[in-house]
Amino acid sequence: MKIQEWQKVIEWGASVRASDIFWKAGAPPCAKIRGLVERVEGWSELTPEDTEWLARSLMNDRDWERFQDYPEKDIGLTIGETCRLRINVFKQRDTHSIAMRIISLDIMTVEDLSLPLQLNDISMRPQGMVLVTGPTGCGKSTTLAAMLDHINRNRQAHILTVEDPIEYVHRDKRCLVDQRQVGTDTNDFPDALKYAMRQAPDVILIGEMRDVNTMSVAMQAAETGHLVFSTVHTTSASETVERIVNMFPPHEKQQICMRLSRSLEAVISQSLIPRSDTQGGRVGALEIMVVTPTIAKFIEEGKPGEMYAAMEEGAHWGMQTMNQALLQLYLDEVVTQDHAMFYSGNRTQMRQMLRRADGLAADAAAEEAKKQAQAQKRRPQRPAAAPAGSGSTPRPSSPPDAEGGSPTAQ
Repeated sequence: MKIQEWQKVIEWGASVRASDIFWKAGAPPCAKIRGLVERVEGWSELTPEDTEWLARSLMNDRDWERFQDYPEKDIGLTIGETCRLRINVFKQRDTHSIAMRIISLDIMTVEDLSLPLQLNDISMRPQGMVLVTGPTGCGKSTTLAAMLDHINRNRQAHILTVEDPIEYVHRDKRCLVDQRQVGTDTNDFPDALKYAMRQAPDVILIGEMRDVNTMSVAMQAAETGHLVFSTVHTTSASETVERIVNMFPPHEKQQICMRLSRSLEAVISQSLIPRSDTQGGRVGALEIMVVTPTIAKFIEEGKPGEMYAAMEEGAHWGMQTMNQALLQLYLDEVVTQDHAMFYSGNRTQMRQMLRRADGLAADAAAEEAKKQAQAQKRRPQRPAAAPAGSGSTPRPSSPPDAEGGSPTAQ
């Protein structure tokens, strides 16, 4: 196939639920399916001219000229009624490469994604800052889209998003939704957030917390009555708090801890785990930290490491650690023990939890088998049937007479 037919690869990728398509000189197009990279059949190796043509066709003249001086470009593109693409164009070994993330046009709900229903409750908070964290490709954008869509279906509010680029497209439902793309609708995140306060939003989505200015403006928006969503590339709630505090100069640490304890509402850290059941694909495992008075105190005192124990005991508030989420998926037979161990951030504790769970399961199975054996022993034996053709039938005995004697024949 020719490079000019690249959209056919996208259509095929969307049909098999691929997450990404890669274009690189010296290799055929590749697709990431269920977390594994596979070569696309029917394609030969791409030439440097092929990938340059594709990169050039994705940009206008101004963007292409800028790309020559700064060879990094993010692009958002909709492919008809098939899907939407988040595209990154870059250079490697003096050739052009393109990574395309496939995004469904239909926004899935929290229930559709099998995520904890606590996320719906968090998304309905009136104000504060909610952070969704995790490594690249773990589904942060999908989770945020589901939470925003819940707001869009259940509140009457003004939602403003600032993204680079726009990923999921939200249509107006009960809310009014404005989506701004960096580089097209605004110059950069700081400018967009500076003027966002004048655009009367109730809910603000910031695509990514990239620098101190963005974080500072986000906290200010949360402190002034807005509900703010954003993402951070961290793997746990405690690491997220540490990352935010350490972004600022040391002399501001105490003030930032105080502001964060008052503005932060929740941190949701997630990973995508390969499923072991018949459904296939991957499932989200979420660590959820809700800022309770105890958690707020730990943040204000600069002790994020103390939050873990509070999260373990915070089921009443909808909290759970990553290990607790992985253990539940293992008990539900959705993921294997090896995958639960691999994706755990505290493997020593995870190993102990799995051993304890397996021991309890074995004890419960043994107890159930014992009960069944005892029930079998207590079950009354049925009398044996009379042999066929014996020629006689046992006479029923007559009741004794009133005086207790033997019955007399009449």
